[in-house]
Amino acid sequence: MEHIAPIVIIGGQKVDLSAIIMMVVTSIIVFVLARLSIRKMSVENPGKLQNFMEWVVEFVSNIIGMATDFKRGKVYLSLGLTLIMYIFVGNMLGLPFNFITEAHHGHATFLGMDLFMDGKDEAEFAWWKSPTADAAMTMALALTVIVLSHIQGIRHNRKHYFKHYVQPWSFFLPINIIETVAKPLTLGLRLYGNIYAGEVMISVILGMGWVGIPAMLVWQGFSVFVGAIQAFVFTMLTMVYIGQYSIHEEDH
Repeated sequence: MEHIAPIVIIGGQKVDLSAIIMMVVTSIIVFVLARLSIRKMSVENPGKLQNFMEWVVEFVSNIIGMATDFKRGKVYLSLGLTLIMYIFVGNMLGLPFNFITEAHHGHATFLGMDLFMDGKDEAEFAWWKSPTADAAMTMALALTVIVLSHIQGIRHNRKHYFKHYVQPWSFFLPINIIETVAKPLTLGLRLYGNIYAGEVMISVILGMGWVGIPAMLVWQGFSVFVGAIQAFVFTMLTMVYIGQYSIHEEDH
């Protein structure tokens, strides 16, 4: 039986409960990791978690340095840390296991709310997945960082920000506008497509029974690699866009 998302209707809009639950779970995990890493900070005898967090900070600092001028871009270090940790943890959550509930007789509820079954008499609801395997989630992230980059460009580098729309010549204005609109689409859909496709592949392999066990082990390892790469790419592109709009040096 095909697994479907547990959806409820709120205010006439469909709301995916699994996506909301997994976003909250991801936020809690990232917050706990961050708090534990600084709970017993020590210069002489740092713990393993502190060493790991220091490595992450250095890694994100290098990302900012590659994308733009670090001296001016270091104010975005906290943003970069949040993005890379949140996206990586979110990417990993869909790998270990799944949680399925069944519904019969065309009716299912969650905390008193009716779950949307699309007219089916029986359904299996998938409650555990990577939050980044939801297009709404990844597009929200992409729109947030893109809007932030435009706001920072207008605030800190207004002349260059408006001038870049007509470069190298004024008739490039429509093309530059299309490029601006396409950035959140490519940023969000790239992350969604890679993580969603990975989870679909896991479902296919699980359907192969014991024959798929070796393939599952290989795919799980590959999925960790893909998840890490996607977190890196998203964070890198965020810093590149912010640098292009707000930290670009004016011509003299």
